[in-house]
Amino acid sequence: MEQQTYDYIVVGAGSAGSVLANRLSASGQYKVLVLEAGRESHPWSRIPVGFAKLIENPAANWLYESEPEEGSGQRRIPVPRGKLLGGSSSINGMVFVRGQSQDYDTWAQLGNRGWSYREVLPIFREMESYQGDGDDEYRGRDGPLKVTESNETGEIYDALIQAAGQVGINYTKDYNAANQDGIGMTQATIRKGRRMSTAFCYLDPARGRQNLNIQANALTECLLLDGKRCVGVRYSVNGLQQEARAKREVIVSTGSINSPQLLELSGIGQPDRLKGLGIDVQHELKGVGENLRDHYSPRMRWSVPKELGLTYNDKGRGLGLVWQALKYALTDKGLLGLPAAPIRAYIRTRDGLDAPNAAISWIPFLVGNNFKLANESGVTAIMNILRSESTGSIHVKSTNPAQPPAINFNFLSAQLDRDVTLEAMRMTRKIMTAPAMKDVATDEIAPGINIDADDELLEWVKHNAETTYHPVGTCKMGSDPMAVVDEELLVHGMEGLRVADASIMPTLTSGNTNAPSIMIGEKASKLVLAAAA
Repeated sequence: MEQQTYDYIVVGAGSAGSVLANRLSASGQYKVLVLEAGRESHPWSRIPVGFAKLIENPAANWLYESEPEEGSGQRRIPVPRGKLLGGSSSINGMVFVRGQSQDYDTWAQLGNRGWSYREVLPIFREMESYQGDGDDEYRGRDGPLKVTESNETGEIYDALIQAAGQVGINYTKDYNAANQDGIGMTQATIRKGRRMSTAFCYLDPARGRQNLNIQANALTECLLLDGKRCVGVRYSVNGLQQEARAKREVIVSTGSINSPQLLELSGIGQPDRLKGLGIDVQHELKGVGENLRDHYSPRMRWSVPKELGLTYNDKGRGLGLVWQALKYALTDKGLLGLPAAPIRAYIRTRDGLDAPNAAISWIPFLVGNNFKLANESGVTAIMNILRSESTGSIHVKSTNPAQPPAINFNFLSAQLDRDVTLEAMRMTRKIMTAPAMKDVATDEIAPGINIDADDELLEWVKHNAETTYHPVGTCKMGSDPMAVVDEELLVHGMEGLRVADASIMPTLTSGNTNAPSIMIGEKASKLVLAAAA
């Protein structure tokens, strides 16, 4: 078996792992190995709307599914995860949302020193190159990650902004600045018509470094432990097993699905669960795989008169698609340059709240299966509670590292989630039936005006809602008995082992989780280098 030695081994080249690869190798002082189970790239990843082509593509997507549960109407819900360098940043909808200050202050209040909003804000500023009209107290201009505002314009967006104003939701120029409140155009990791994945922004600039080895198609099978110290990893490339040793640290950055899976396969987790699968228990940590959270989102749909020609259901077909391709090639605009939802609102569903507790985002066409264009003309609205309290779990089902773990979301198990989901749906209906939308959105297609009572709406949600692909929390940070890592992202009771990805989030952030995941990679690199110094 071939064996190599490095200073640092980063398992996973996703949103956080790619950042670590760049930052740990930047000085040239340390030898770094980065292992990615997915492939190098996919041609559709470059084009923004390519996410619709990749959402069910096994060449670029692990295509996980949740277990059937009561909260999902006994359905298996798709859980897409990136299978490329850049991880899910290479297949996601490119929406850039930091969240609210209270998200990070909550983490700090849970005992995680160094993670308050004022402490992570400089990292957010440092990592981004924001091209928009923002306050430089909050926004960065020179970072590696290129962020722009959606360049979409048109009658649908104007009407939505006006309608939101008519029900008390103001326009915001920058939901990533001091306050998240309001409706505004989406900020996205897109620049000059190209997806800005972490593979492009962080890995590609570092590829020429002699001290960095990026290995794609490398499935990490287990961590190598010497007592309570992690000393390396075992992985396979095209069926050939190899081992790599780490003189300093191994950093697990395989995401909320695969990080707990790798810990459990290595004997770190709940003893009874591991013993039941025949895995030798190396280290007891009850929280591994627990505290799973995600945004559970109904998709409501309204029809738009076809003769108006306002939606991409009309503009993206036949010769219209040829024009959209030409428009994209010449201006970077149009259907091919879209993020997942070009306009969004952060709202308070009831009086007395200090900050938004729900989100609504709109897609300027009727969405068919897997984000395809439906035949009818319309608009899709997606809404969810921001800080879900329903928690589930992710655990291995076998000792085979290639077999996906069991994903149990336990959606709608918390009363708050049920209440706010219903309130957000009713607020969406108010916006869509405001005077400004009168001639734009006509009939509510789904769930339909005949479904209005709370129990009826909840039943519809259970059988129709999907996730917004934001799983977090399965290796949560903290000091309580269910925490997996401490405030420096070191695995409790272990040496030489950290976890750095969305799995360490103790709670959900208020919005899409890619920006916070990249921030976690940045902060983790600072912690690792500080420890080395």
